[in-house]
Formats: sequence, C-alpha cells, structure tokens
Amino acid sequence: MTIFTKIIKGEIPCFKIAENEMFFAFLDINPLVQGHTLIIPKLEVDKFFDMPDDYMQQILLFARPIAKAIEKVFPCNRCGLSIVGIEVPHAHIHLIPINTADDLNFTRKKLSLTHEEMKSTQEKIVKALE
Repeated sequence: MTIFTKIIKGEIPCFKIAENEMFFAFLDINPLVQGHTLIIPKLEVDKFFDMPDDYMQQILLFARPIAKAIEKVFPCNRCGLSIVGIEVPHAHIHLIPINTADDLNFTRKKLSLTHEEMKSTQEKIVKALE
C-alpha cells in the first residue's frame, strides 16, 4: 500500500482540495511553490500511463477546475502540469502555479510551509472551487 493510498483512506492526514469516486486532490507537503497540488487516482497504479483508459480520460477533467482555482488564488502566468512519478509508486500529476518553465524544476529546493500556511492555501483553493 502506498503513502497515497493511506492518504485516500484517511490513515495519513492531508490538506484535501477535492475528490470524486475516481480521484483525490491534496496539497503537496513539500511544494515547489505555494499552491502545489497533487491529483491521484483512487486506484493504486504505479506508472501514470498504466492507468486504465477511463482514468486516463477523466483525470484532466477532474484537474481542470482545480487548476483554474489555483490560477485565481496565486499570482502566476498559468497553472503548470507535470507528471514525474519517481518519489511515490502511485500515478499522480502535479498542478503548480508557474511563471516560467523553470518553476517546474523538481531539483530546486522545496518550500517548508507551516501548518497555518498549508491550511490557508487549502482554504483559498477550496473557496475558489465553489
């Protein structure tokens, strides 16, 4: 069982943004920038392109309103999307507010946000989804 499956099941706390029957969205606890959000399938699949067709077809539709909410909340040129999948063996996409392509550089130092900053970020994105 991956750490992401434990998050979905509520065994590990997270800053949840949204969920439906297929997907779960939550803030990355080691974000590149404030607002960095992960979208994961509730089905445990290691590699992104090994997801079943219906998941492949639906993941971007699930992510779109979250990306739009991130763009509303954080000053950025756009919400970038990245598929890396190295650190956790559970398919996922990253939604990240960006101004340049370098903002998607995963070798950069990650932010260390306080619980209050994470909670505030979560509340702002969730409110922008309404």
